[in-house]
Amino acid sequence: MQIKESAENYLETILMLQNKKGNVRSIDIANELSFTKPSVSVAMKSFREEGYIIVDDNGFITLTDKGRLVAERVYERHRVIAKALMALGVDEETALEDSCKIEHDISNHTFEKLKEFLFTKGILS
Repeated sequence: MQIKESAENYLETILMLQNKKGNVRSIDIANELSFTKPSVSVAMKSFREEGYIIVDDNGFITLTDKGRLVAERVYERHRVIAKALMALGVDEETALEDSCKIEHDISNHTFEKLKEFLFTKGILS
């Protein structure tokens, strides 16, 4: 399953907003990502057609199993890479920004080795 970085960011944002707020609408995503409502609406239509999300009659967006799988993978990478960077002494704000960039490009093998290393050092539990 190979999807574009922008799609991964959208799905990760939906997951994070659902965890924070419960119900998510397009306007919440637009506000979180500083995108226009029309841009988000176009993306949500595409995600709905591709089976990544479901939008109910009230406009609430829910990740499908397919969408949740992508979102959770990206979010895990985000959290683990940020923790690794902070363990190296990078301030939290910079670590979170940089992890957003790295999470999309790091190979599965390298990510798993990074995670394994962090576990053995007690940085991840």
